[in-house]
Amino acid sequence: MKTIRLTMAQALLKFLDRQYVSIDGTETKFVKGVMGIFGHGNVTGLGEALERSAGDLIYIQGKNEQGMVHAATAYAKQMNRRQIWACTSSIGPGALNMVTAAATATVNRIPVLLLPGDNFATRQPDPVLQQLEVAGDYTVSANDPFKPVSKYWDRITRPEQLMTAALQAMRVLTHPAETGAVTLALPQDVQAEAYDYPEEFFERRVHYIDRRPAAEEAVKRAAELVKGKKRPLLIAGGGVLYSGAANELADFAEAFGFPVAETQAGKSSLPWNHPLNVGAIGVTGSLAANKLAKEADLIIGVGTRYSDFTTASKSAFADPEVRFVNINVSGFDSAKLSGAAITADAKEGLKALKDALAAAGYRSAYGDGEIAGLKQQWDAEVDRLYGLEIEAGLAQTRALGVINETIDPNAVVVCAAGSLPGDLHRLWRAQTPKSYHMEYGFSCMGYEVSGAFGAALAEPGREVYAVVGDGSYLMLHSELVTSLQEGRKFTILLFDNHGFQCIHNLQRGHGSDGFGNEFRYRESGTGRLTGGYLPIDFAAHARSLGAKSYKARTAEELREALKQAKAETVTTLIEIPVVPGTNTGGYESWWNVGVPEVSVSGKVVTAHEEMKKRIDAARPY
Repeated sequence: MKTIRLTMAQALLKFLDRQYVSIDGTETKFVKGVMGIFGHGNVTGLGEALERSAGDLIYIQGKNEQGMVHAATAYAKQMNRRQIWACTSSIGPGALNMVTAAATATVNRIPVLLLPGDNFATRQPDPVLQQLEVAGDYTVSANDPFKPVSKYWDRITRPEQLMTAALQAMRVLTHPAETGAVTLALPQDVQAEAYDYPEEFFERRVHYIDRRPAAEEAVKRAAELVKGKKRPLLIAGGGVLYSGAANELADFAEAFGFPVAETQAGKSSLPWNHPLNVGAIGVTGSLAANKLAKEADLIIGVGTRYSDFTTASKSAFADPEVRFVNINVSGFDSAKLSGAAITADAKEGLKALKDALAAAGYRSAYGDGEIAGLKQQWDAEVDRLYGLEIEAGLAQTRALGVINETIDPNAVVVCAAGSLPGDLHRLWRAQTPKSYHMEYGFSCMGYEVSGAFGAALAEPGREVYAVVGDGSYLMLHSELVTSLQEGRKFTILLFDNHGFQCIHNLQRGHGSDGFGNEFRYRESGTGRLTGGYLPIDFAAHARSLGAKSYKARTAEELREALKQAKAETVTTLIEIPVVPGTNTGGYESWWNVGVPEVSVSGKVVTAHEEMKKRIDAARPY
């Protein structure tokens, strides 16, 4: 057997550079490159290999470890999980900074490869700088927290272990369902150790991601259930987009008269103006979709994991006879809500069920114009909110309307946390698939700017916009600088409403007077943060980093700023002061949050009693 002597780090890069995926006969190089921040735990190992032995892998210098992993996650999401970036950090704080982003990737089922440095395997110099010393278990390091947030975790304590670990990592990274963060902890001394690796380990390797077909018996069971139902509702989740099943979704809905509602991950599966698209579902849903959900006797969930926002904490489906059919490539998700499970690729599952229902002559029993009437009412509500004018300043919904009407319909909008995801889910009129990029599995504040950079890397031919609140921006915006360094422009639309207003609203809706969520000075004499708002010039801050920036206080100024930002050649920020509390409210939906049973406030006790009534009316499982 021919061998080649390499360090473990050099061998890892050589292996990654030769991995490909094949879907529907199309091959794609799987690992685009490595994002990293060097420290003593990786600079002389993996860093040396990247400097001199990277092959065709590209290196991008991150500015914050969490931010660069968010960027890698967004890249893979926008690429439908067909290409990824690896991310490397030093030991200690650098590694731990990646844990939150690892969880974000895993919750959203997005592949990302993490290569944190680790303690010396020899233990000769212990304890080294940044090393944890756990007296009861000396094998524990700062990389152990990755275990619960990774779909696969391994520590390479000998250079030959890399071969097994790398193949296992690829198994998970290329899996259509059981994917997420993969962590290979790399002790800093082992990274530099050499081994005679077999040359065949580095041969070009193609990982075939075959579409899982629907089992015939599963389709028959589901079809029998559907045939007895008259008021079905189809819920499109992210699996529709990952599968590339937008056309099959439209064909299915049109064939049988199914109204289609969308989750955050599934939004843009159908154009907003498709006659059967009734909009967002659940806590952040449209009135049309939520009304249909309450009266539906059948739910077909396609590629959705049925989060509490989608099901309105299991209160959205009020018909006691409602049943579920779940088409999902993940058996874990297809079994939810005691549904009839079709564990299959979304495209294959939709086609198989369509054929079965067509053979049975099935058609929904909605009245003439019923779906169209609900959709027309909701469209009028969106028009009202998009055109809302108030004396106090610019309403958040008005600003979103201007943006939606001004930017290219093919542009990508990226968002993650705060009140903006709710307004975007309800109101944004998406016209093309993958134009709506929402991280709402983990709703991780700070994803927005980093995610927009990742989306811009993935699709350099499309305009990309980070829609972000001031709270999220302050948490993490460092990859703005990386975008300037890499020449990948995107536009940041920063909604300044003086704090964490989404949670401020949640407080006040459950008996609180509002506490600790607005960006205010501490008021003398009260000891509380009830003074004036903190004056933060976000536009000036962006300029100080090298970006272009504008400030838009009115709808007219915003429209003009968007036009000017489009003409800029570098990342641009538009600061948009909006009036707090001008986001949308709920439309016949509910979200279960714990409210204290005992409080000195009567309002809180009343809110608790209301919560109990809602729980009693919701599905228990």
